Amino acid sequence: MAVTDPLIDTLFDGRYRIERKLGAGGMANVYLAVDEELGRRVAIKILNERHANDEQFVARFRQEAKNAAALSHPNIVAIFDRGEAEGTYYIAMEYLEGKTLKELIVSRGPAPVNVAIEYARQILSALKFAHRHGIVHRDIKPHNVLVDGEGRVKVTDFGIARAGASEMTEVGSIVGTAQYLSPEQARGAGVDPRSDLYSLGVVLYELLTGESPFDGDTPVEIAMKHLSQTPEPPSAHRSELPEELDWVVTRALAKHPDDRYQSADEMDTDLERVMRGAAVSAETEDTATQIIRAPALPIAASAPTAATMIAPPLRRGGGGGGGGVMPPVPMGYYEEERPRRRPVWPWLAALVFVLVAGAGGWYVYNQISSQISSNAPVSVELYVNETQATAESNIRQIHLVPKVINAPSQDTAKGLVFKQDPAAGHKIAQGNPVTIWVSTGKPQVAVPDLKGQQQADAEKALNDLKLKPEVHQVPGGRQAGIVTATDPGPGAKVDQGTTVRVNVTSGPKPVKVPNVVGKQLDVATSQLQRLGFVVTPTFQHDPAAANEVTDQSTAPGATAPKGSTITLTVSSGPQTAPVPDVTGQAVDAAAQTLASAGFKVQTQPQDTLDPTQDNVVIAQSPGPNNQAPKGATVTLTVGHFVASTDTTTTTPTPTPATTTTQTP
Repeated sequence: MAVTDPLIDTLFDGRYRIERKLGAGGMANVYLAVDEELGRRVAIKILNERHANDEQFVARFRQEAKNAAALSHPNIVAIFDRGEAEGTYYIAMEYLEGKTLKELIVSRGPAPVNVAIEYARQILSALKFAHRHGIVHRDIKPHNVLVDGEGRVKVTDFGIARAGASEMTEVGSIVGTAQYLSPEQARGAGVDPRSDLYSLGVVLYELLTGESPFDGDTPVEIAMKHLSQTPEPPSAHRSELPEELDWVVTRALAKHPDDRYQSADEMDTDLERVMRGAAVSAETEDTATQIIRAPALPIAASAPTAATMIAPPLRRGGGGGGGGVMPPVPMGYYEEERPRRRPVWPWLAALVFVLVAGAGGWYVYNQISSQISSNAPVSVELYVNETQATAESNIRQIHLVPKVINAPSQDTAKGLVFKQDPAAGHKIAQGNPVTIWVSTGKPQVAVPDLKGQQQADAEKALNDLKLKPEVHQVPGGRQAGIVTATDPGPGAKVDQGTTVRVNVTSGPKPVKVPNVVGKQLDVATSQLQRLGFVVTPTFQHDPAAANEVTDQSTAPGATAPKGSTITLTVSSGPQTAPVPDVTGQAVDAAAQTLASAGFKVQTQPQDTLDPTQDNVVIAQSPGPNNQAPKGATVTLTVGHFVASTDTTTTTPTPTPATTTTQTP
């Protein structure tokens, strides 16, 4: 009875929709899921329940997330998220459509030389980046290397990696997979980046030969071989491999770290030289040659060997100090001397001559016949819509030479011939080439990087590349319609006509704007910022108190998205100016002077017995040159002449005040 995984079709941690199981390991299971928040497919690694309460496993799991999250590189699987949910721990990482390097080796056998070198160089690129960040992987093996359909390689599983000087396991314990352990790991000693290069040497060996250099019935047996045995060069399994590649692999597999490549850069440089047919470094050649030619372990002098047990040594001649030791003589090597007979070699020589002459004539006849036959023209057949293998076989059967060109085709399926030259029915001499164009599938384009673009611009960019945009809104964002991600992601090569999911922001949720007019600026700003608004104050002179809000750009009660800017008009206090001195001036002239200075005027009469003060400003308030807000009222005391009818000196009685107000 089949057991159904309870996580399938569930929403994990309120975000990841689990679709199917991708694989299982010793401490975690890996699932394919859709991140419903960002709308992309991810591989989510979930710690087994039985290990969720084991502090050692949890620490190792967290270490993997920490190490990998710190490494952003095209050849390292990206970590998107990590956390704790539903009683366990998880890591959400980049999902790749492809296979592990181990699956490829098992299904396809040894890789072509250029492919093996290219894969190794991509792994080295990842290791260079990790080593520069102080991280040693410690478990490089083909199971931890993913290859997508475009031949891109990505290293994963930093679960037992070491960052800096700290280690997940103490020196003295063995960590890793037996077939790919460095000698120092097999001894339980400390590791450094050169240990990763040893493991990569094992991976490259397996890529080239289809088998690992060391194998055995138990991990201990394999570990002992890492410590004591020198593997055969890869060319012992594949004769077409260049000697330089043997040297690269042999140096990487040196027992002592000091004899290996000292950095990923150094090994990558040698592989690049091999790829272009150049010689590897002299140091690599010398080191590898010494390792390959190193003598076997010495045998104890007391132990009898096979050679000494076959027969006792036979001495040459007799007497006189003796001769050298000869090897044992095989039985029947010597025969008893017989009477000499008449030699038969002349007759044999004559017979051989006749036979050779006859064979030579027959050979010449066949060669001439073959030459005549090979010059006869043959008719080219139709190879369109045949598979590459079938077309090549059919071309060779009529003694022509196939020449293959791989190219995209909009209408012909991948792997089938869609064009040929010469055309079917054309006659050409045997041995001539027939060119066939084999479809690599529909034309491919790279998905552009659209993050941060407006929705309309992103759709146009995809349509121009003959891709189909499929827009999905995701919550959030300061502005609506901004692209946050695509699936497939930027740089991915896809067929023209492929649908590309485009996630765009829905924008912030509208919020009701409060009334802050009449409040102090700091109070109004704090209230609006708590609601998610951006506040911009503008200051102007106003009769209101300084720092008091007198107006706001968005009316109270209206709604606006979070992140919107609200402009507040704030009083910087009334504007002041010095009051002109108008005492002694005629009232009309004084009023005009004050109005021009921006003040209002109020007059009040005061009786006077001095006719020269009639209708003249006797006093003013505020006084001359005092500061006063513009628009403030200046009160003028204006003389009013009253004629005296009594010679007795008396104090004039003030006439009731009359007020005249003038405005600027």
